[in-house]
Amino acid sequence: MKPPLNPRLVLAVAIILPGMGQVLNRQPVRGLIFVCFAVLLGAFTLKTAAPDVSFVGKVSGGLFVWAMAILDAYKTARIRRAVWEHAQS
Repeated sequence: MKPPLNPRLVLAVAIILPGMGQVLNRQPVRGLIFVCFAVLLGAFTLKTAAPDVSFVGKVSGGLFVWAMAILDAYKTARIRRAVWEHAQS
């Protein structure tokens, strides 16, 4: 059985590219769903935010989904690594 990727590598990639952590965890559809929701919520908050709100506030919906994708990718990678290590012992 091939070992899963290092969870820290998955975390680093997920921080840089939204949805790619899920792809590295062999869940490409889940990654695509996270990216689509990040874009949709980012666009929604961009259109509905008040004009005097900062850029981060205007895209906060997308940033929130991105943060959830990071946590999900890392958690999945940690679980897969722990299951693999347990199976090896």
